[in-house]
Amino acid sequence: MADNVEIGKSIVTGGFNTNYHDQGKGESVLLIHGSGPGVTAWANWRLTIPALSESFRVLAPDMVGFGYTERPEDVTYDMDTWVNHAINFLNEVEIEKTAIIGNSFGGALALAITTRYPQRVSRLVLMGSVGVDFDLTDGLDKVWGYTPSIENMKELLDIFAYDRSLVTDDLAELRYQASIRPGFQEAFSAMFPEPRQRWVEAMSIPEQAIRDIVQPTLIIHGREDQVIPLNNSLLLFNLIDNAQLHLFGRCGHWTQIEHAEEFNRIVATFLGEAD
Repeated sequence: MADNVEIGKSIVTGGFNTNYHDQGKGESVLLIHGSGPGVTAWANWRLTIPALSESFRVLAPDMVGFGYTERPEDVTYDMDTWVNHAINFLNEVEIEKTAIIGNSFGGALALAITTRYPQRVSRLVLMGSVGVDFDLTDGLDKVWGYTPSIENMKELLDIFAYDRSLVTDDLAELRYQASIRPGFQEAFSAMFPEPRQRWVEAMSIPEQAIRDIVQPTLIIHGREDQVIPLNNSLLLFNLIDNAQLHLFGRCGHWTQIEHAEEFNRIVATFLGEAD
C-alpha cells in the first residue's frame, strides 16, 4: 500500500481517520469527488491537483464511505454525515474559509456546505452537479446500481466519457480492482439502494437556499453528459445570482479529465479573481 498514489495523508476527523491529499501553498481549495464505484479523491482529481497546486493549497479528502477513509461501523450515509465530515476536516486542517470544487455528488455536498455554513466558503465551482431535483437518468441509475464485474465497469466508463479512447481495458481493470477492495463495495451498495430516485431528492437543496448563495460561483457541464442532466447546471445558473456558466461540447461527465487543460485554466482563473 505504501506505493499507492491514492493514499495521501491521514487525519482524525470526528473520531475516524480521513485519507486526504494536500499539495501547494496559498489560498485553499477543497476538492470533493463524485460517487462512482471505487472512486477516490486522487482518481477523481489526479489531473486537477497538480495544476491547481501551482497557485493554491489544494486539499482533496476521501469522503466517508469512499476511498481510503475509515468507515465507522455505525455511520449513516447521508448529507448530514458528509457535511459534518467536511466541516470537521476543515477544522482539523485549520482552514476557516475555503473555495470548494464539487463534482457530481460532490457538487451537492458543496452546495449543502455553502448553504449551511456560508461563512466557511469563499468561492464555489460546481461540475455536473447534483443538488437540484431531476428525474434519475439511466446513466446515474447504472452508476449507483453498479455490481462488481469488468463488463459492468466498462459499461460505466463508456457512459462517463464522450471520448471513447479514454475507456481502455487497462483503465477498466484498474477501476474494477478499486471497486472490489475490502469495504469499498459494501459501503457503496449501502448508500444508494433502490428505488434510487429518493437519493436524488435527498441530495436536493431547497431552491430558496440556493438563491441565497452570494459566493461567486462557476458552473461547468459537459454537453453530452449521460449521468447528470445539463439542465441541472442551467437551473443552478438561473438560481445563483453571482454565477457564470461554462459548457464543454464533445464532453461527457468527465470535464476535468476529458478537457483537463482547459478545465484547469478556467478554474484557476476563476479562483484567482479578486472579489
